[in-house]
Amino acid sequence: MKILIIDDEAPIRDVLSASLMDEGYNVQSAEDGERGLAALRQFQPDIVFLDIWMPGNFDGIQVLQKAREMFPATEFIMISGHGTIETAVKATKLGAWDFVEKPLSMDKISIIIQNVSQYRQEKEEKSALLNKLRRSIALIGEAPSIVQIKQVISRVAPTPSWILLTGEPGTGKELVAQNIHYMSPRASRPFVDLNCASIPEDLLEGEIFGIEKGALPGLEKTKRGKLDLAQGGTLFIEDISEMNQPTQTKLLRYLQEKKYQRVGGMEFIENDVRVIASSSKDLQKEVAEKRFRQDLYDRLNVIPFEIPTLRERPEDIAILVSYFSDQFSRESGMPKKIFSEKALETMHGYAWPGNVRELKNFVERVYILTPGEYVDVHDLYFAGLIGGEEASSAEDLGTFREARSKFEREYLVKKIQEHNGNISKTAEAIGLERSYLHRKIKAYGIEGIERSELK
Repeated sequence: MKILIIDDEAPIRDVLSASLMDEGYNVQSAEDGERGLAALRQFQPDIVFLDIWMPGNFDGIQVLQKAREMFPATEFIMISGHGTIETAVKATKLGAWDFVEKPLSMDKISIIIQNVSQYRQEKEEKSALLNKLRRSIALIGEAPSIVQIKQVISRVAPTPSWILLTGEPGTGKELVAQNIHYMSPRASRPFVDLNCASIPEDLLEGEIFGIEKGALPGLEKTKRGKLDLAQGGTLFIEDISEMNQPTQTKLLRYLQEKKYQRVGGMEFIENDVRVIASSSKDLQKEVAEKRFRQDLYDRLNVIPFEIPTLRERPEDIAILVSYFSDQFSRESGMPKKIFSEKALETMHGYAWPGNVRELKNFVERVYILTPGEYVDVHDLYFAGLIGGEEASSAEDLGTFREARSKFEREYLVKKIQEHNGNISKTAEAIGLERSYLHRKIKAYGIEGIERSELK
């Protein structure tokens, strides 16, 4: 850690420098404010011990004012032999870490340095975690529509504006909301989500605003609402089109006044939360049909986002398949699978009505259901991709278990035929134990194929 001492008294500079160097710190000193500013630029210290009263063009307060703007990562500890409370308060308001009176106590100096060091370490760890989180929720794709979404996020994230996200289910509205939050000044505060479609209508108001103690039978303590839990951060309201009219009215009042009442409460609670809402329904149509308030729609729609569907950016399918494949391989410990060009072309031609969410789930299913590390078209059909001459219609598939059994049986029949009924070679080729393959053959009633094809 680099420490700079700015003080016009040579004995203090010498004693403090020697003591800190003995403790292993890299120390420099300067005898006045002007030389101190020059040393700050050249030395780039982590901590500055800065005397308040110094001769010359700049006293300690003036140095602090200039230096805080130029060196925001440096912490300043003010020192003075005849300081006042007013001076200490002023220095603190200007960004000083602490205020130490002369004669200096090395014990106190050591404690301050340790506190600064711990704070910086925690700050770096938090920054590293945030960066890791930002990478984990990155929006994947290079299509012009998704590049534009990323650009808009980078512009609106630092602002306090309310945002409305629209788009089909599975397009990634929650991911966009998370990106906005974790790229904003609120990133260190909570991100709280609430899905209106999953909460009974009569409980929704209490979930958002909380419930006062005694407002409901058996409620012996106050229930905190999502707004309370999100204080200082972001509240993401999913499927806001499903919110009932009384709750819409109360939310609108909160957006206008930044305060609210709990259910059954009389007191107004002031609160600072950024609201991001999403809807898979056309809210303008909901407004026209009197199911959603026009004024709430206008209030939320400060920054409108239309999230593109996957079929509108098919060029991203291969990129997303590779990303989800990496992700699942890493999480499961399974070897990464390679998707053939023909397989990617087939996936490119599928409509993906469930959008990116459906694609992610499908890649995971391919990993679970296909034994080999090379994924071809027949593996896609085996995993349940609908479409093409080799696949059954959705109506014929029944449950997921039935679909899996159907494709598994067809796959085994095809592989056994490819190896002329040789079960040992078939087992080796598809990565199964011979005894396990025999059990599968018996379970699916395909022993006849085994016997008729054996040479």
